[in-house]
This record gives sequence, C-alpha cells and structure tokens, in this order.
Amino acid sequence: MKVEVEIISKEIIKPSTPTPDHLRRYQLSFLDQLSPSCYSPFLYFYALNDHINEPNLVENISHKLKESLSQVLTLYYPLAGRFTNDDFVYCNDDGILFLEARVRKCELSDVVNDTVSSSSEVLNKLCPFKLDELAELPLGIQLNIFENGGITIGVCISHRLADALSCLVFIKNWMAIARGDCVIRPEFSSAELFPPKNTSWYNENSHMKKINTIATKRFVFEASAIEALRSIYDKEIRTNQLLEHNTRGPSRVEVLSTFIWSRFMAATRVESEQCETIFTIHQAVNLRPKFDPPLREHSFGNYYRTSTTVASGTSNLGGLAKKMGEDVRKLDKGFVESLRFKGDEYLASLKPNNNEVKSEELVLLVFTSLCRFPLYEADFGWGKPTWVSSAARCFKNVVAYMDDKTGHGIEAYISLKPEEMAKLEADKEFLSMVSCLNRSNCV
Repeated sequence: MKVEVEIISKEIIKPSTPTPDHLRRYQLSFLDQLSPSCYSPFLYFYALNDHINEPNLVENISHKLKESLSQVLTLYYPLAGRFTNDDFVYCNDDGILFLEARVRKCELSDVVNDTVSSSSEVLNKLCPFKLDELAELPLGIQLNIFENGGITIGVCISHRLADALSCLVFIKNWMAIARGDCVIRPEFSSAELFPPKNTSWYNENSHMKKINTIATKRFVFEASAIEALRSIYDKEIRTNQLLEHNTRGPSRVEVLSTFIWSRFMAATRVESEQCETIFTIHQAVNLRPKFDPPLREHSFGNYYRTSTTVASGTSNLGGLAKKMGEDVRKLDKGFVESLRFKGDEYLASLKPNNNEVKSEELVLLVFTSLCRFPLYEADFGWGKPTWVSSAARCFKNVVAYMDDKTGHGIEAYISLKPEEMAKLEADKEFLSMVSCLNRSNCV
C-alpha cells in the first residue's frame, strides 16, 4: 500500500501579540549550544469518533488550532523567531510554519495499529519538516486529515531550543489554550543559569553519528515483560550481593536499556569481532529535579545531560543494570552546581584529544526516556489522543522510550543501521520480549 500525503495549504502563524523590544534577543544557554541541530518529532493521533457527525469538523479544528497557536506563541515567543549565527534567536515574530495535508489510501487506524507497510516512512510524512535536515526553523506544525475520519497533528521543535520535556509542556499548554483553560507561563532562565560559552570548536553531532540511511522501528514491551526482566536482573544482583535486601532494584527503564543493549551486542556480534572496542551506554537525564530548589517543568530550554556507563560484556546483566542506575544518580545536585559554576571545565572535558579512543573504536548506544512525561495530556477540546508517537530518526544507535497509552508498557523507538536492525529483528531472545512479533506490526 502506497500512502499518499498531499500538502493542501501552507500558512505562517504569528504571535497574537507582538514581542516586546526588550525580549527580541533570546540568548541560548551553553546547554542549548551543546544540543544537536535536529528536530524533536511528536505525532498526536485523534480518532474523533465521538465528533464524527459534527458539521464542518475539520474546518473548526483547523481554525481552533491556529487561533490557539497564535496565542501560545505570545508566551513562547522564541519559537516564532529565527536563529542567528551567534547563538541567539532573533524574536522578530516571523511566525511558524503550519501545514495542512490530506492522507489518502490509508486510514488512521492503519497507522495506529501498525498495519501499513513501511509505516516509519508514513510517520515521517506526517511531520512538517524532513527530519534528516538541520533545524533551521524553531517550530513547525502539520495537520494531517484522513479521508475516512481522524486527524494527526505533527509537531517538530528544534532541539537547539528545547529538550523533550519543554516540547511536551509547550504542546500541553497549546492544547489547554485551545480548550479555553488557563496555563502557567514558561520560564526562560536557562541562559542565566548556564551562561553561553565559546563552543565554536564543538560538533554537537560528533558522538551521535548522523547518516542518511537509518532504520527506525517501534517495539512494544508490555509491563509483564519488563517485570519479568526486572525479576531476573534483581535476582542476579542480590545473588551476587550487589544490593542489600531492602535496597531498590533497577528501574524499568534501566532494566529495558540493559536488555536492549545486550541483544544489540549479541545480534550484531560487535564484542567478539572488535575486542579492542570500548562500549558505552548513555542515558539522557532531566536536570530540573536536581536543582536546589528543583526547577518547574515549565522551565523552557535544554535542561539535560547524559550519563555514561562503560559496558564490558553481557554476562552480568544485573550488575550492568545496577551500574547504569548508579551512573545516572551521579548527575545530582552537586553535578548541577559544578555544571553551573565550572562550565568551562566541563566543556574542556568534551574537547577532542589525540590520545582519546578514535570514534570508529567506540560503540555506543544512547537512550532517552519520555516515560512519565505528559504525553497524553494534549486534549485540544475534542478528546485526548488515541496514540502519541515519534518518527524515524537520522542518528544511529539511539533508543527513545515513550509510555504506551496505559502508562505501564513502554514503546521503544530504536534507530540503527539497516543491516544491524535486520539482525536485531532476527534475534529470538529479543523478539520473545516484544509484544508485536510480526515485523509488519513494528514500525
């Protein structure tokens, strides 16, 4: 089945109120400067079953979305601006791209239920920008209208401006305004907390390799599978006396990351073929709770760093899960204070060193978790989404987690080179934990 997505209108949405002169230059923080020049894609699917007979439904939805978007851009004024070459956003109210598209030869349920072939390509078609291009505009929206009912709202926000939580809170506030509810104003203090640095030497994509051909697939792990893995790893940890009896075991994200890492290693046989290679696991960590006092979720910007775990082998997976948790917890209040007041030292540690391991001798897997984030709170007045998803990425060796709609299972979006993805999909132990065993049922 060849799904067709045709753009039928293109519009620029500007803030409903002009940005004051004193807010026209939005300074990026040095954590923004270190973030990759790519888009964070989110797709919100709405079946609209309870509203299907409403007259002019699509026209009313389109009008409401654009009207509320104009209002929320007054609060999130950097998103309606343009990047400059000196790590600023010029908040000139040039506006954001809003596209409307018709989706043909496909029903919304086909995408939600994964019955469309090559559905990772379909998901990308529902986004307003090509995800393998640099994020030149801060924000784009695409309203996708299915012929037999239902819509998908595709949102792409530049990672240079916002981390995942900032994106999701922006979307939640946009939808709240569409419903007529009050919202909490965002806080733009990231540049004060993390003043910009000279990062002209830094390649934000140096560790996450950006290549043209990437296979991104979605694998669903039900709560029972995750708990089975947790039980195995927890028993192994306690058998080896790595944890006291009353100490908490690894989290469900640490458990799933350990399992995916082990099957990635086994399926690709990296360890046996490249004995001198260093293997590392990186986990993105939200820094807002690490401040004293903690920052609110409405703090806009990039407030994250990644922990690093050096992995040696796959024989002691319980120990690896425990170590990953320990490395995540090192990004604590002390780390945040050091990052704020000794940022130059932190940047120096990122500079290339001729004595360091060459990139081809380093194999890494990067995990980022959106679990427990406000994914399904995007109700714009016609009900909560049927499904919230991501899209195909342009970086290899990246795994993004999202809660399923129940909030108990986890959807893992895994991006690998096609040949490595094929090996992972053929791995029986990996597939034994995945709830969708048919390849056509995994994005």
